[in-house]
Amino acid sequence: MSDKFLKDAYDLDTPQATHAHYQKWASSYDAEVGAHGYATPGRVAEALWSKLPEPQTPILDYGCGTGLSGVALRAAGFEVIDGVDPTAKMMEGAKAKGVYRRLSTFEITDPDPLEKGAYKAITAIGVIGTGAAPPEVFDLLMHALPKGGLLGFSYNDHTLKDVTYTSRLNDWLDMGAARLLFREYGPHLPGMDLKSDVYIVEKA
Repeated sequence: MSDKFLKDAYDLDTPQATHAHYQKWASSYDAEVGAHGYATPGRVAEALWSKLPEPQTPILDYGCGTGLSGVALRAAGFEVIDGVDPTAKMMEGAKAKGVYRRLSTFEITDPDPLEKGAYKAITAIGVIGTGAAPPEVFDLLMHALPKGGLLGFSYNDHTLKDVTYTSRLNDWLDMGAARLLFREYGPHLPGMDLKSDVYIVEKA
C-alpha cells in the first residue's frame, strides 16, 4: 500500500487543491490512515464525552470525511451525529458507516456554510491544519456555536509548528471569548511518529 496521498496531504496550499486531493484519496483513505494507527478521532471523541456526557445531544462533525470521526463519536457515547464535508467522494464512505443522522455537503469556497447556534457541540477532527482547512475555519466554527457551546478539535505536529493556527486559538482564549477545558498531547499517526494536541474549547 502506498502512503503517497497521506504524505502529500501536508503540502496542499489552496482549498481547491485540498478538495481535489481528498476526492482522489477517498477510496483508500481509511486503509492508509488506519495502517498508521490513526488515534486522534478516538481521543477527541473521548475528551468531548468527558465534558458533555449526553447521548442525545446532537453533534456536528465538521469535515467528517469518510466517517472515521463519526465512528469514534458513536463509540464514545454520542448517538445523534450530523456530518458535513465538502468532498462528495469522501462522504460516500461516511454514509456507508451508518453512524450519522444526516450528511450534507457544501462548497469549499463558501465562507459561511453553517447555521448559527444549531449545535451545542461541534467537532473538527484532523480538519483544521496544514494542508487541510485554513486557520479561519476555527473562527467559523466558534461563531457557529451558541454561548456555552463546545468545540472539539485537534492540531497535529505540522500544524502546531505554524503560528497562524496556534495564534488563532490563543487570540480567542486571551480575549476571554473562549475557555480551554481540555488539552492533551498524544498519538496522532503512531506509524509515522506523528502526534497531535487534542482540545475542548467552550465559547464564553
